[in-house]
Amino acid sequence: MSEPASAPPLVHLYTDGGCSGNPGPGGWAFVLQHPSTGKALERSGGERETTNNRMELQAVIEGLSVLKRRSHVELFTDSVYVGKGLSEWMPKWKANGWRRREGSKWAPVKNEDLWRQLDELVAKHNVKYTRVAGHSGHPENDRCDELAVAAYQKYL
Repeated sequence: MSEPASAPPLVHLYTDGGCSGNPGPGGWAFVLQHPSTGKALERSGGERETTNNRMELQAVIEGLSVLKRRSHVELFTDSVYVGKGLSEWMPKWKANGWRRREGSKWAPVKNEDLWRQLDELVAKHNVKYTRVAGHSGHPENDRCDELAVAAYQKYL
């Protein structure tokens, strides 16, 4: 049974980010696949001085940014930070004015600029987070890692 023509397309978004040192030179990468057509797109980039968590977030932002219309996105990442942020932490941060509890005090959310960008992009799509184990022989995750490492190596 086929879906109606108006149903948003299903895409698989594989992402990874990493650094040489943390902070240090960093890279991000994504592989975006359209299972129905077999088409794939991969991109990567880097920064001279950043953190691993920022690169993990940047990979997802870059991947979602290339989508031209509302889509069902299955996000595959080895980043627990991104996964928990999307599924558990972000709703609380937003409700608390992008602040989080640090002991008995309120503190700004780390990487708030990227989380806000991600929040805007996620609102445009139906995103499902799926965790994959890093460096475990998962072909697309391994490809993202390879691209991200290559992206930061130019800064070493």
